[in-house]
Amino acid sequence: MNSFEWTEAKTVEDAVARMGGSSVVKAGGLDLLDRMKEGISTPARLVNIRNVAGLDAIREDAKTGLHLGPLVTLAQLDASSLVRRRYTALADAAGHAATPQIRNVATVGGNLLQRPRCWYFRSEDFHCLKKGGDTCFALEGENQYHAIFGNRVCAIVHPSATATALVALGARLELTGPGGKREVALEDFFVTPEKDVRRENSIGEKELITAVRVPPLSQGTRSVYLKQGEKESFDWPVADVAVVLERSGVRCTRASIVLGAAAPVPLRVRAAEEALEGRAVNEETARVAASAAVRGATPLSRNGYKVPIFETLVRRAIMAAA
Repeated sequence: MNSFEWTEAKTVEDAVARMGGSSVVKAGGLDLLDRMKEGISTPARLVNIRNVAGLDAIREDAKTGLHLGPLVTLAQLDASSLVRRRYTALADAAGHAATPQIRNVATVGGNLLQRPRCWYFRSEDFHCLKKGGDTCFALEGENQYHAIFGNRVCAIVHPSATATALVALGARLELTGPGGKREVALEDFFVTPEKDVRRENSIGEKELITAVRVPPLSQGTRSVYLKQGEKESFDWPVADVAVVLERSGVRCTRASIVLGAAAPVPLRVRAAEEALEGRAVNEETARVAASAAVRGATPLSRNGYKVPIFETLVRRAIMAAA
């Protein structure tokens, strides 16, 4: 690990002023520390924002919906009665990530910005596409945990569980930089390898996430998050799914279905949503929607098993939400 300067930001404006160049922002620092140990990140300066006041709030407004500060921890999301009651998929996504020790440190902002866990990207022995090389080694190599959609350039999967739920819930990010604040839909925030293989999101060099906003949910909206891993304890998901259903009686009026660990970005499957909207939600329509969710998958040599897992999780999540 390289030597670096440690600096404490007092305010958001102070943090923004200290960013740029070879500086890196630190909140919980879990993924950052991993990357520094692995030689992927070699910052000259760490800008600690953990003590910036006002970035750890959880509140709800009837008109604007849920407001989350970027320093809210996964443990706080999991334990919040407000989040669990009204935004259940988000609470469950946070509560099933990592271990209790990590959830007590990891922040929602850091969870959204963490970099891929692909073993080729994380290994200093492989100069892959994401590190400026000319090969995605996963395409022909060990790819059992990699993408089954959008995997022709780079086969990473996005590692954030909260992103899966937040995209399904229609979340937006507030980003603050030298020029002030801007807002972007979380679904549009993530960047595919086809657009830029070297990055996973569109945050600016001197921008901070300063808020995560989830729009108000209509009465009767239900959300469900399901994760499938190889073991019940600490494990990265083989597949995870978030489903948000709005219904009038038994009929679905709006659906949002997002697959995590399926593609380089959290993948919203609109064909599955269209299979539900305007129809009664039952086992038959859930199966049709689940089948539509995996249509067009392009599994690699070792991850075809993920297709039926995703299909099953989508069906179960729809029925649970109904």
